[in-house]
Amino acid sequence: MNGSNGDTADGHRPPSRAAAGQGVAARTGSGGAPARRGRGGRVRMTGKQRREQLLDIGRSVFAERGYDGTSVEEIAERAGVSKPVVYEHFGGKEGLYAVVVDREMQLLLDMVTGALTGGHSRELLEQAAFALMDYIDTSTDGFKILVRDSPVAQSTGTFASLISDIATQVEDILGLEFKARGFDARLAPMYSQMLVGMVALTGQWWLEVRKPQKAEVAAHLVNLAWHGLEGMERHPKLVGDRQN
Repeated sequence: MNGSNGDTADGHRPPSRAAAGQGVAARTGSGGAPARRGRGGRVRMTGKQRREQLLDIGRSVFAERGYDGTSVEEIAERAGVSKPVVYEHFGGKEGLYAVVVDREMQLLLDMVTGALTGGHSRELLEQAAFALMDYIDTSTDGFKILVRDSPVAQSTGTFASLISDIATQVEDILGLEFKARGFDARLAPMYSQMLVGMVALTGQWWLEVRKPQKAEVAAHLVNLAWHGLEGMERHPKLVGDRQN
C-alpha cells in the first residue's frame, strides 16, 4: 500500500457513487486526470484524489455527527477503503479534522475580505454581511463545523479567532467612519468586534430557520448596525445605577 501513488486493491471495497461525489472524484482528479484501474476493473485513485475524497467525506460526517461522534471506521467505510488509508493520509481523525477546519476557515476569511470591494461605508457593511450569509448558504457543512468548539489545535485557531480576523478587516473601514463623524477612532477595533459578532450570531440562527430570505436578513442586519452608528453618542453613559 502506497498513499502517495494510490491505494492497492487488496482489502479495499470500491468507493460508492455517493461517497465519491457521484463518482466524479473517483474517476478524475482536480485537473481532470483519469484515475487508474486496478485488478478486476476497480477504480484506483491517485494519492491526491484519495486525499480529496477523504476530506469531502470527513467534512460531511463531522458536520453531521460532530467530532466526538465521528469515527475513522465510518469515514473509511464511506470512502470504500480500509482504516489504514485514512491514517496514511492524515495520521488519524485529529489530523483529518484539522485540515477540514483550516480549509473552511480560510474559505470564509477569503470570502469576507474579498467582498469588501469599496464604496460607501454602508455598502461595505452590506458586503461583509452578505459574504458571511453567502458562506453559510453555500458551505453549510463547513459552517456547522466551525461554530463547534474544536478539540484539536489548528493553525488558524478557533472560530472566535476567525471572527477576530474578519473584524480586523472591518476595523480600518470603521476607523475612517469614526474619524469622519468626530468619534474616537481608537474605539474602532472594539466596535468592529461587536458588528462582526452580531452578524456571525445571526448567521447561526439563520442556519436553522432559513427564513426570511438571505437578502432580507442582510438588510435588517445593516439596518440595525447602520442606524445604530448614525445615531450613536460620542460619549455614551449608562443610565442605570451600576457604573463598573
